[in-house]
Amino acid sequence: MGAEFISSRHEALVAETRHQGEKLIIAKPLTYMNLSGRAVRSLVHWYKLQPEDIIIVYDDIDLPVGRLRIRGQGSAGGQKGMASVIETLGTEGLLRVRVGIGRPPEGWTAPDYVLAPFSAEEWQVMQEILPLAAEAALALTWQGLDQVMNRYNR
Repeated sequence: MGAEFISSRHEALVAETRHQGEKLIIAKPLTYMNLSGRAVRSLVHWYKLQPEDIIIVYDDIDLPVGRLRIRGQGSAGGQKGMASVIETLGTEGLLRVRVGIGRPPEGWTAPDYVLAPFSAEEWQVMQEILPLAAEAALALTWQGLDQVMNRYNR
Protein backbone atom coordinates (compact mmCIF):
# COMPACT_ATOMS: atom_id res chain seq x y z
CA MET A 1 0.00 0.00 0.00
CA GLY A 2 2.95 2.30 0.37
CA ALA A 3 1.83 3.88 3.64
CA GLU A 4 4.57 5.38 5.78
CA PHE A 5 4.29 6.72 9.29
CA ILE A 6 5.16 10.33 8.59
CA SER A 7 3.31 12.12 11.31
CA SER A 8 3.34 12.04 15.06
CA ARG A 9 0.09 13.57 16.24
CA HIS A 10 -2.84 12.60 18.38
CA GLU A 11 -0.44 10.69 20.65
CA ALA A 12 0.18 8.26 17.78
CA LEU A 13 2.31 7.68 14.72
CA VAL A 14 -0.07 8.24 11.82
CA ALA A 15 0.01 7.25 8.16
CA GLU A 16 -2.65 8.11 5.60
CA THR A 17 -3.13 6.21 2.35
CA ARG A 18 -5.85 5.20 -0.08
CA HIS A 19 -7.14 1.77 -0.98
CA GLN A 20 -9.87 1.09 -3.53
CA GLY A 21 -10.67 4.79 -3.52
CA GLU A 22 -11.12 4.97 0.24
CA LYS A 23 -8.95 6.91 2.66
CA LEU A 24 -7.27 4.72 5.28
CA ILE A 25 -5.65 6.01 8.44
CA ILE A 26 -3.12 3.71 10.09
CA ALA A 27 -2.12 4.67 13.61
CA LYS A 28 0.22 3.29 16.24
CA PRO A 29 -0.40 4.78 19.69
CA LEU A 30 2.64 6.30 21.37
CA THR A 31 1.01 6.20 24.78
CA TYR A 32 1.59 3.49 27.33
CA MET A 33 -0.44 0.48 26.25
CA ASN A 34 -3.01 0.91 29.03
CA LEU A 35 -3.66 4.46 27.75
CA SER A 36 -4.16 3.55 24.07
CA GLY A 37 -7.73 4.78 24.26
CA ARG A 38 -6.48 8.38 24.57
CA ALA A 39 -4.79 8.17 21.18
CA VAL A 40 -7.78 6.44 19.60
CA ARG A 41 -10.18 9.04 21.06
CA SER A 42 -8.07 11.87 19.61
CA LEU A 43 -8.05 10.20 16.18
CA VAL A 44 -11.80 9.55 16.33
CA HIS A 45 -12.47 13.24 17.00
CA TRP A 46 -9.97 14.57 14.44
CA TYR A 47 -11.10 12.29 11.60
CA LYS A 48 -14.78 12.23 12.69
CA LEU A 49 -14.81 8.43 12.89
CA GLN A 50 -17.48 6.10 14.19
CA PRO A 51 -16.61 2.92 16.12
CA GLU A 52 -17.54 0.83 13.07
CA ASP A 53 -14.81 2.68 11.11
CA ILE A 54 -12.09 1.38 13.42
CA ILE A 55 -10.06 -1.84 13.20
CA ILE A 56 -7.79 -2.59 16.15
CA VAL A 57 -4.82 -4.94 15.63
CA TYR A 58 -3.21 -6.19 18.83
CA ASP A 59 -1.24 -8.98 20.45
CA ASP A 60 -3.03 -11.61 22.50
CA ILE A 61 -1.38 -13.91 25.04
CA ASP A 62 -4.48 -16.11 25.09
CA LEU A 63 -3.81 -17.27 21.53
CA PRO A 64 -0.91 -19.53 20.55
CA VAL A 65 2.00 -17.88 18.75
CA GLY A 66 1.01 -17.19 15.16
CA ARG A 67 -2.73 -17.71 15.57
CA LEU A 68 -5.03 -15.03 14.14
CA ARG A 69 -8.50 -14.33 15.46
CA ILE A 70 -10.82 -11.84 13.79
CA ARG A 71 -13.75 -10.56 15.84
CA GLY A 72 -16.45 -7.95 15.44
CA GLN A 73 -17.04 -7.30 19.11
CA GLY A 74 -16.33 -8.56 22.59
CA SER A 75 -14.52 -7.80 25.78
CA ALA A 76 -10.85 -6.88 26.03
CA GLY A 77 -10.08 -10.32 27.40
CA GLY A 78 -7.51 -8.86 29.79
CA GLN A 79 -5.59 -6.95 27.10
CA LYS A 80 -4.95 -3.57 28.71
CA GLY A 81 -4.69 -1.56 25.49
CA MET A 82 -7.95 -2.94 24.16
CA ALA A 83 -9.60 -2.33 27.54
CA SER A 84 -8.51 1.32 27.34
CA VAL A 85 -9.98 1.69 23.84
CA ILE A 86 -13.27 0.04 24.86
CA GLU A 87 -13.57 2.19 27.97
CA THR A 88 -12.70 5.40 26.13
CA LEU A 89 -15.08 4.81 23.21
CA GLY A 90 -17.78 3.26 25.38
CA THR A 91 -18.35 0.23 23.16
CA GLU A 92 -17.15 -3.35 22.74
CA GLY A 93 -18.43 -3.25 19.14
CA LEU A 94 -15.04 -2.77 17.50
CA LEU A 95 -13.53 -4.80 14.68
CA ARG A 96 -10.31 -6.42 15.80
CA VAL A 97 -7.49 -8.58 14.54
CA ARG A 98 -5.93 -10.46 17.43
CA VAL A 99 -2.41 -11.83 16.87
CA GLY A 100 -1.41 -14.69 19.13
CA ILE A 101 1.88 -14.38 20.99
CA GLY A 102 1.35 -17.30 23.39
CA ARG A 103 1.32 -17.52 27.17
CA PRO A 104 4.22 -16.39 29.35
CA PRO A 105 6.56 -19.17 30.46
CA GLU A 106 6.34 -20.18 34.11
CA GLY A 107 7.89 -17.54 36.33
CA TRP A 108 7.25 -14.68 33.89
CA THR A 109 4.75 -11.90 34.45
CA ALA A 110 2.50 -10.98 31.54
CA PRO A 111 3.95 -7.43 31.26
CA ASP A 112 7.53 -8.74 31.17
CA TYR A 113 6.58 -11.38 28.61
CA VAL A 114 4.79 -9.06 26.17
CA LEU A 115 7.70 -6.59 26.27
CA ALA A 116 10.42 -9.23 25.81
CA PRO A 117 11.87 -9.97 22.36
CA PHE A 118 10.56 -13.01 20.52
CA SER A 119 12.69 -16.14 20.46
CA ALA A 120 14.17 -17.01 17.05
CA GLU A 121 11.43 -19.61 16.52
CA GLU A 122 8.66 -17.21 17.53
CA TRP A 123 10.12 -14.47 15.34
CA GLN A 124 10.06 -16.77 12.33
CA VAL A 125 6.38 -17.53 12.96
CA MET A 126 5.60 -13.83 13.43
CA GLN A 127 7.35 -12.96 10.15
CA GLU A 128 4.90 -15.30 8.43
CA ILE A 129 1.75 -14.27 10.29
CA LEU A 130 2.11 -10.48 10.50
CA PRO A 131 1.59 -9.94 6.76
CA LEU A 132 -1.57 -12.07 7.05
CA ALA A 133 -2.74 -9.95 9.99
CA ALA A 134 -2.26 -6.81 7.89
CA GLU A 135 -4.04 -8.46 4.97
CA ALA A 136 -6.95 -9.43 7.25
CA ALA A 137 -7.24 -5.87 8.60
CA LEU A 138 -7.31 -4.51 5.06
CA ALA A 139 -9.87 -7.13 4.00
CA LEU A 140 -12.15 -5.92 6.80
CA THR A 141 -12.33 -2.55 5.04
CA TRP A 142 -14.12 -3.98 2.00
CA GLN A 143 -15.36 -7.49 2.81
CA GLY A 144 -17.92 -8.69 5.30
CA LEU A 145 -16.83 -9.74 8.76
CA ASP A 146 -17.99 -13.34 8.31
CA GLN A 147 -16.05 -13.70 5.06
CA VAL A 148 -12.86 -12.35 6.66
CA MET A 149 -13.31 -14.52 9.76
CA ASN A 150 -13.77 -17.63 7.60
CA ARG A 151 -10.62 -16.88 5.67
CA TYR A 152 -8.21 -15.73 8.39
CA ASN A 153 -9.26 -17.23 11.72
CA ARG A 154 -6.72 -19.99 12.36
